[in-house]
Amino acid sequence: MTKDFNKRNLTTGDIAKLCGVNFRTVIRWIQRGHLKAFQLPGRGDNRVQVSDFVAFLQENDMPIPEELQPSGRKVLIVESDATQASAMEKALRNAGFETRVASDGFAAGAMLGSFSPGVMTVDLGMKGMDGAQAIAMAHGSSGAGPVKVIAVAPPSTGKKKRQTLLEAGAEAILDRPVKGAELVDAVRSLT
Repeated sequence: MTKDFNKRNLTTGDIAKLCGVNFRTVIRWIQRGHLKAFQLPGRGDNRVQVSDFVAFLQENDMPIPEELQPSGRKVLIVESDATQASAMEKALRNAGFETRVASDGFAAGAMLGSFSPGVMTVDLGMKGMDGAQAIAMAHGSSGAGPVKVIAVAPPSTGKKKRQTLLEAGAEAILDRPVKGAELVDAVRSLT
């Protein structure tokens, strides 16, 4: 299974691999009415919609594989200060979000496509990239889907600069140092 999981329907083999069970077990789940499926005309192979499979996993308290988790629960933290990044990561993970940290714009660009976050925080004090560039990168990233951006600015950032960032596409602006509860609230409001 690849991380870039864009299927709408799954085979019994796909589900078996995702759950770590034999495909016959999946067929029994379908036959017993536990897992909603449909049959293809002709051979009668079973197919399960991804949404039905995720509902089945949730109903049975089974973990949802990473490739099927919604990107909204993923947060990319673009932060040059390692201490601040660690504190942000800890607060978000404790709130149930999956996180990755990029220490510069280059790493952030690479992670946008592979990690597919729903939200990205951007350190406006990062060297080599200004806030508007980072926001444009997040919104223009191919394969990442719609990424919502939270700018992290020094408290001295003026109203005009803040307005420019909002017009460029930032959904929120938080002051440094970021408080964990404030960050979690901002991310939750965007997911």
